[in-house]
Amino acid sequence: MALQSMTGFARVEGTSGRTRWAWELRSVNGKGLDLRLRLPPGFEALETDVRRLAGETFSRGNMQVGLTVAVSEPQIEAVVNEGALAAVLALRDRLAGIVDPASPRLDTLLSVRGIVDFREAEESEAERGARDRDIRAGLEKALARLAGMRRGEGEALAGVLLGQVERIERLTAQVEADPSRSVAAIAERLAGQVAALLQGATALDRDRLHQEAALLATKADLREEVDRLKAHVVAARELIAGGGPVGRKLDFLAQEFNRESNTICSKSNAAAVTAAGIELKVVIDQFREQVQNLE
Repeated sequence: MALQSMTGFARVEGTSGRTRWAWELRSVNGKGLDLRLRLPPGFEALETDVRRLAGETFSRGNMQVGLTVAVSEPQIEAVVNEGALAAVLALRDRLAGIVDPASPRLDTLLSVRGIVDFREAEESEAERGARDRDIRAGLEKALARLAGMRRGEGEALAGVLLGQVERIERLTAQVEADPSRSVAAIAERLAGQVAALLQGATALDRDRLHQEAALLATKADLREEVDRLKAHVVAARELIAGGGPVGRKLDFLAQEFNRESNTICSKSNAAAVTAAGIELKVVIDQFREQVQNLE
């Protein structure tokens, strides 16, 4: 399964009978799956389908889902008020001896208010059912397109993240191989510091100073930080290769990367190690910023 970005856009439109419809989906970063729907009046029942299908397809992202519907060519039908027509004809019969009993002409009937009403033809139940099925199929297609776009961006992000992990690995190796970390270099540096403290001083306990020097040497060692960084590099590569919704896990790893780089900078007693630690922090910040885009 590939990585997925949380940003994307999809639009699907179509027609069903006289109805023209269009789905428009937009997705950006989010801590969870947050859906905001804009459905036209009469289509509120689609909300259940939208939330179900989106939940089956995505796990994170702030999504805006909009549906527009328009009737392209309204059909007009004539509706005859049978009761009113019967009343007019009955009146003609009652007045047969007074007025012309001939049957009223169509134009005469049309001029009588309430006899004929012209209105937009209503869709039949079968037409409405076909329209709703087409609109639901369009929703599924739009969600699939959005997922495809998010996967495409996720694949591009995977390459960027792997490049950043490789830089973290190189900088970690640089810290590990720095000459200042060798036992001999640490011993020489501490010996000089102890000698400077002891010079001209008679009240200092030499044994205690050596014990403190040994403790400082232990605290200055970066072995644990380097080992943890190496382990995090392996874990990050496995998560990226495995794909799926791993954004939260990679974000946690980014925090761990940052913790180790901070410790390296605080323990560093050499300019080269400090410089590598600062560059590590820069790369890790870039890594974490990209991870925020992942599902």
